[in-house]
Amino acid sequence: MNTPLQTAKAEVLRGTFDEGLLENVPLAQYTAARIGGPADFLIIVSSGDQLAEVTSALWDIDVPFRVLGAGSNILVSDLGVREVVVLNRAREVNFFKDSQGPKVEAESGAMLGVVTRRSVERGLSGLEWAASIPGTIGGAVVGNAGAYGDDIAGTLEVAEILQQGIGVEQWPVQRLEYAYRDSWLKRNPGEAVVLKAVLGLEESTPEDCKAKMGAFVEQRKRTQPAGASMGSMFKNPEGDYAGRLIEAVGLKGTQQGAAQISPLHANFFVNLGDASAADVWDLIQLVRERVASQLDIWLDLEVELVGDWEPMNSNVIHTLSGGQA
Repeated sequence: MNTPLQTAKAEVLRGTFDEGLLENVPLAQYTAARIGGPADFLIIVSSGDQLAEVTSALWDIDVPFRVLGAGSNILVSDLGVREVVVLNRAREVNFFKDSQGPKVEAESGAMLGVVTRRSVERGLSGLEWAASIPGTIGGAVVGNAGAYGDDIAGTLEVAEILQQGIGVEQWPVQRLEYAYRDSWLKRNPGEAVVLKAVLGLEESTPEDCKAKMGAFVEQRKRTQPAGASMGSMFKNPEGDYAGRLIEAVGLKGTQQGAAQISPLHANFFVNLGDASAADVWDLIQLVRERVASQLDIWLDLEVELVGDWEPMNSNVIHTLSGGQA
């Protein structure tokens, strides 16, 4: 179980960050699913330089922290987060061209959808698939975000990384050791922070880019639920789809409290109003148990569990209402 920071560490934090340190901040307002308990401490940064300064200071005083961007692809515990949460609002975006073609450089707090639309407006192709993904550049780089057969690994050229004890380095895409929804950064949490990313684009026209982006957006509207959601809950098993498996065992549309397995796409769990993380956790456990027992497949989470989960992990699965939509 995660425990609150020691009093001495808390006093060091207050002395280091002064008025920039917020305390006991509810995180639901900062997550895509609108779910989550309080962070003991929260710091908001508005530039890449400030992100580097804050994270370096936290490393120096040996205080655990996590960077939070758009709050998508995570489920924050109702019990909250004992680490310092660094809310990343570093969003500068610049377009340029070199001998290899057009590029976009974006700070890690920039919204992926915003970067995509700004690229499309300039007739620069390569990110149209990402128009509706509700995450940041930094989150996409860490988790290798993707859709419709494309992902960040196929677009990223260089990431500017701040690594503990080393400083700022320019990492080529190969160094990130990308795999399906995975990277070196994701496998080594707390050791490095994404400051910026340079993505390679291709010359096109605004009309062609808008048409391509529009097709992806329309497809997403037809196949994925709107509203408060964490995104895809489970990774797709090799050669299959998590949504199909969940539907096959009769759980599409199942509801626990105000959390629901979407009737539109069974790999999306939605918050219908005031869902708790415990509600979602119960649905996760039910799905895993049912798919494992009936289909002999274990579903790995794509969503990351954030915060104090140890007491919740021992909860007994109970019978849920709902069923096939």
